Amino acid sequence: MKKINVALLGFGNLGQSVARILLEKKEEIEKVYNTTVSVVAITTKTRGNLVDAWGIDLERVLGNIQETGVFPKASETMLQRNALDVAEAVEYDVLVEMTPLEYATGRMATDHIMAALKRGKHVICANKGPLAWHYKEIEALAEKNGCKFLFESTVMDGTPIFSIVRENLQMCKVTEIKGILNSTTNYILQGLEHGKTAKEVVAEGKKRGFIETNPKNDVEGHEAAAKMAALVNVLMGADITPDDIEVTGIEDITKEDIDKAAAKGNVLKLICRAYEKNGQLHVKIAPEEISKLNAYATVTGTSQVISITTDLMGTMTIIEESPEMEQAGYGVFADLLTIIKDL
Repeated sequence: MKKINVALLGFGNLGQSVARILLEKKEEIEKVYNTTVSVVAITTKTRGNLVDAWGIDLERVLGNIQETGVFPKASETMLQRNALDVAEAVEYDVLVEMTPLEYATGRMATDHIMAALKRGKHVICANKGPLAWHYKEIEALAEKNGCKFLFESTVMDGTPIFSIVRENLQMCKVTEIKGILNSTTNYILQGLEHGKTAKEVVAEGKKRGFIETNPKNDVEGHEAAAKMAALVNVLMGADITPDDIEVTGIEDITKEDIDKAAAKGNVLKLICRAYEKNGQLHVKIAPEEISKLNAYATVTGTSQVISITTDLMGTMTIIEESPEMEQAGYGVFADLLTIIKDL
């Protein structure tokens, strides 16, 4: 039986979801692919790090985190390793980059990825930053060293967007991308529509786990900009960063604005657009009024939607309904299966 060693950089909700899926599907992976998956390293910002060449007991780790919030006791040597140390020195076959998004440059996660690719290791990325700021550089290094660089969980929580274009829309040219790609702003706008204040909606979202402690990057459109930069760099062959995108967030939207739109039979949504015109790529994120009869108007709460237009297949729209964390975890898992099948 083949064995594949995996290093997990980041072990928040997403990393824990990946671990649960690996445990649940362990026997099936072995049966279908004649392969056993062993996690040999886990790094975190606050819980310390684990490294074990024989394989980490994921069930025990998950149990400890649930009970105490920390990892099982490990040696000082293991705890002193950081993510870059693991990427550069630990023996693994696949690196999974799941560290938090660094909005300014995406550099830290990119350094982890570049370190792995330079060693000839495959990489799965769930971090938008490297695609938004350094995609062409990373892709060139992966190709040079014969490594796979996969990233299905970077946009829309693992919904198969990149793989559908790559595998099912062969030789189609993507000419336009449109979407509602930030669930936080969608949730806030819906709350305002129902008469709540922005403060009340944010507090409720934080309590339910939908909204981060500081939602500024969501509200001002920066998170959506990182997703759009990633999408156009990969799907439209662009070479932009979020700084190149025209962004207007929802911070100035009021209940009065929403009521005015409603009086015309419309709703307000934060719409992301990318399209080519006269040979120029235009990427914009801004609140727009759309008809209540439009399919995008039905995308409420924490749901998201993306429409991809191509020259040969027209427009394809995918709606993700109120995602659970397992969906993002599945995106990483699906990328891992892709690598396993090619080993």
